[in-house]
Amino acid sequence: MAREEYVVGLDEAGRGSFLGPLVVGAFRIRAPDRAQLRAIGVRDSKLLSPARRRELAQRLRTLGEVRLCPLPPTEIDRAVVRHGLNRLELDAFARLAGDWSASMVVADACDANARRFEQALAERLGPETRVVARHRADRTDPVVGAASIVAKVERDRWLAELARALGLDLGSGYPSDPRSVRAVTDVFRTTRRWPDWARASWSTKERVMAALGRRTLDEPFG
Repeated sequence: MAREEYVVGLDEAGRGSFLGPLVVGAFRIRAPDRAQLRAIGVRDSKLLSPARRRELAQRLRTLGEVRLCPLPPTEIDRAVVRHGLNRLELDAFARLAGDWSASMVVADACDANARRFEQALAERLGPETRVVARHRADRTDPVVGAASIVAKVERDRWLAELARALGLDLGSGYPSDPRSVRAVTDVFRTTRRWPDWARASWSTKERVMAALGRRTLDEPFG
């Protein structure tokens, strides 16, 4: 009997955010069923509304298998200090796909050099798995698009739950969003501690401290 062939897609959500986790998502589907993904409307999660992403995320779980790996701000900060985000994301990709039987793994390359990222991931997964890594693979390959959807839905869920728990408008969590910056500034001013749900290694921290007239986290409040 021939062995069933599977394809795995890998992507992340929240890499550029300064609030909350970077969520790595993996989606596995039988190779013959791959065409169904485009048929149900799977595409890059950024091109879909939140409601449509949630709908598709549920549907995807009936067509294939999902794995998620949230990387919290503290882990991201340690990685930035040591070696940057690329290796952290690479390790998460390999961890999710490593023991998942698949003839092919397709990843959205986070390295500026997609070929280098592809080779590094292939080394981690071994010679039995064909690895393809491309920039914007979430737009060109529906299996990666599926991974981007499940990762984005999980990250959105986390941010919404945190906002409810804090009673704050956290916005999108990105440095360009004034609501996100204002929320962290208000919490920092009130608690006099950098919140553990905000990434301290982002330059946004310096912006917040400058707005409060502080140079370092340890500097006493006036």
